[in-house]
Amino acid sequence: MNFTSVKEESSNIASVAGKVCSKLTKSHQVEGENFYEFKVEVDRLSKIKDIIPVTISERTVDVERLKEGLFVELKGEYRSYNKLLNDKSKLILHLFAKELQVLSEEKNLNEVKLTGFVCKEPIYRKTPFDREICDVLLAVNRVNYHKSNYIPCIMWGRNARFMANQTIGCKVELLGRIQSREYSKINELGESEIKTAYEVSCQRISLLSNLTNLQPKDAKSDSQII
Repeated sequence: MNFTSVKEESSNIASVAGKVCSKLTKSHQVEGENFYEFKVEVDRLSKIKDIIPVTISERTVDVERLKEGLFVELKGEYRSYNKLLNDKSKLILHLFAKELQVLSEEKNLNEVKLTGFVCKEPIYRKTPFDREICDVLLAVNRVNYHKSNYIPCIMWGRNARFMANQTIGCKVELLGRIQSREYSKINELGESEIKTAYEVSCQRISLLSNLTNLQPKDAKSDSQII
């Protein structure tokens, strides 16, 4: 299958290859078009597995053919939406697959390229082992839909130090991979539960614009507007 139909100038390009590790279930319907959900398992170099939720249209894939254990390659966008769970809004992240190819052998691929705006103050911290981390929430415009995807991103080392000094509204381009990780959380009953967080682990990042370099040279600092 030719992947060139996904525009390279897009601000959101995700490519994933791995093994289907869940059953296909119906998600929702839009104007008579059915959408389905499943998960893909992708190995890191460390052999840790990232489990990536995928949404796909019945017009993109033969739903009868897509079974657990198949190796597939997908290309699309990494998207988010808010879902009401137990009267609380939760940000749901998923790969919206525009193209799918069934592979004859195992392949592991996990790449995402995003261009967007920092929409919350970056959070810089260090691990107990003195590793530098910075959490960034990126707003990525969804072309032709007048909406934005809000994507949690994590930076490490010098990238973490760099992003810690950036401000809300700056525009960045990053390359990374979709990451899943489990963590423990105490629920309202005081019990520990295992949750899964999804984010983009950043490998390279470029600052495209910020408040300072967007303003006219003779503008005052308090008139910086994006």
